[in-house]
Amino acid sequence: MSHNLLQRVSTRQLKACLAIALSLPLLWVALGIWREAQQPTSGFGPDPAEGLLHFLGSTAIIILLCAFSLSPVKRRLALPALGPARRMLGLFAFAYVTLHFVTYGWLYIEASFSLLLEDVVERPYITAGMMAVAGLLPMAMTSTAAWRRRLRRNWQRLHSAIYVVVPLAILHLAWLRKDGFAEVFVYALWFLIMLLERWWWRRQKAGAN
Repeated sequence: MSHNLLQRVSTRQLKACLAIALSLPLLWVALGIWREAQQPTSGFGPDPAEGLLHFLGSTAIIILLCAFSLSPVKRRLALPALGPARRMLGLFAFAYVTLHFVTYGWLYIEASFSLLLEDVVERPYITAGMMAVAGLLPMAMTSTAAWRRRLRRNWQRLHSAIYVVVPLAILHLAWLRKDGFAEVFVYALWFLIMLLERWWWRRQKAGAN
């Protein structure tokens, strides 16, 4: 019953629901900033800058993993309406990554390019994070249908960088964490399951041919 209902959902309806859901973390951030203005440490914990930075980073990783999971989920549930939602998920992920980077640049290094270079060279988790941002940027810039037509086969090659960006983002978090690795384990397991599904599907497809 629920599966049939999902199949009847149009792409436009699905994208509208996704846009609302993906915007909710921004409302939480706005609420947290308002609470911080009312009473320090009440919005993002004892270290507000770290709390905000971690929330934005984790949100970005979750949305990236959702984007990476879209094709397997579409296949398993036979929901073609999910296909066009990939671009939206990718752009929202990039938006949260950008906010994560801006928060780091503003609150941690005070917009100092020299400090940024120093962190990239001396702190491996910053290096991994910046590599993930560098990989995600061209995908976001070429996400439109016009760019897909322009790049043709190279578009698929370029966007296969997601296979590197997600592990780099998880590695960035793993090196950064100081209070356990449960979150990192969940993200890594999620990514591995999606990789295995892709491998299994390609194997089945090759066997059918």
